[in-house]
Amino acid sequence: MKNIQDTITIMLPAYNSEKTIAACIDNQLTGLEVDKLVYKKLRISMILNNLKANNLLNWNYHMHDLYAIFVKILEICKDFFNEKGNISRVGLVRKFSVIEVMALSFTAEILSIDRENFLLYKLEYFWSKISNLISCRQFNDSNKYVSTSAVSIRKQVAMRIGGKENYFCIDFKPVEVCRWVGSKRCKMGTDSKTLLDFGYCASQGKYYYGYKLHTLWGLSGTVYPYYLTKASAHNIHYLQDVKYEYQDCSIFGDRVYISKEEQLDLFKTASIRLEVSYRINKKDWKPQFISFVKARKRIETGFSQLADQFMMIRNYVKQTDGLFARVIRKITGFTFLQYINFIHNRSIGRIKFALI
Repeated sequence: MKNIQDTITIMLPAYNSEKTIAACIDNQLTGLEVDKLVYKKLRISMILNNLKANNLLNWNYHMHDLYAIFVKILEICKDFFNEKGNISRVGLVRKFSVIEVMALSFTAEILSIDRENFLLYKLEYFWSKISNLISCRQFNDSNKYVSTSAVSIRKQVAMRIGGKENYFCIDFKPVEVCRWVGSKRCKMGTDSKTLLDFGYCASQGKYYYGYKLHTLWGLSGTVYPYYLTKASAHNIHYLQDVKYEYQDCSIFGDRVYISKEEQLDLFKTASIRLEVSYRINKKDWKPQFISFVKARKRIETGFSQLADQFMMIRNYVKQTDGLFARVIRKITGFTFLQYINFIHNRSIGRIKFALI
């Protein structure tokens, strides 16, 4: 085979096109007694060697680069955190700072990585760039006391996106801890004052065992305050916490929040106007403004994104504090993607395209 290739290389003149080269091979090999299969492979290889590949499928490989995304999230955290990046605490100061731990946990949630072992395994490829990388045990220990700082950073990012809004929408999402069958064997919640309980979700039409995630959304699509309560607690009780943080604003809710006593109390104590969509057959019914109806749809889209990309419906933790920290990381990662779209003058709701 080598002798044939050397013979063809000597005999072939300098042609430019692939078709001319193939035709020359046909003419030069007519007098040679070679196998047809060898001749066919040689002809194909000569043509393929002159081909050029344009616009490869992996031209945008950088959007899946774990280290590049980690650096981008870290830069956002530095804008809203102290210069040193550490929290003052007793003991040794680790080289891998607290702000880097938060950025790494937010990056894992953004990329839908729900296992710390798998996350640190993927970071081994960037060992030369992250020489001070901590172990999995240290990463889990550090995540326990950074939740307060993560909440503070997320509030600042949300205020940067939406500013001081006066119109909000309120809704809740069920956070299921385990299936109905395994509720009696579940030991989560025994370490916390907020015990688990059974609840019912009307939109999904099913009972569940876990918590309720109450959220207050701005018309821009940003999450502001959020709380976790028992699944059996009524949604109207969440408004008692809202009136201590917000004054002189309007809140729009669905039919779950219908309560004339609560409406009157919110207006007297905090000048909050609670607008609820009544049923058509009620005397107090009136059509809603179309912008508020679209804002309600935006909330449902946000909950779907939290369940899809951030996998809110999955649960691997065994303690209540771990579940709360996990919810904080997911909502903070969701807000960070909105902020990246905001600084690039894009629609903040398109979080799938934020890292492109």
